[in-house]
Amino acid sequence: MKSKSFKELIVWQKAHQFVLAVYKMTKSFPKEELFGLTSQSRRAAVSIPANIAESYRKRGKSDKARFLNISEGSLEECKYYLILTADLGYANIDKEKELAEKVSKLLNAYSSKILSSDS
Repeated sequence: MKSKSFKELIVWQKAHQFVLAVYKMTKSFPKEELFGLTSQSRRAAVSIPANIAESYRKRGKSDKARFLNISEGSLEECKYYLILTADLGYANIDKEKELAEKVSKLLNAYSSKILSSDS
């Protein structure tokens, strides 16, 4: 069954949950990180579902794949920010790390399906 909106995609839903978790986590970061780790973490996290949404209406397989690849890159960037967050002692990252892994698996599967499709 074909979805009618990017919001119906499980990968987008999980990516959106990840963004909300990152925003909640970064709320407690030190004020001096506002334009550093807080801003960078949020920007990279938002890029994940935003690029999934943008890929949704692209017609060509290569266009879709390009935006999904940008999402994958932003997700990897977020994984590093989570490591840094833990190493700096700013937050427990267990929930965010688990969500990031779920999104990674879903995004990989969705990208593979797009690339292997006939349309």
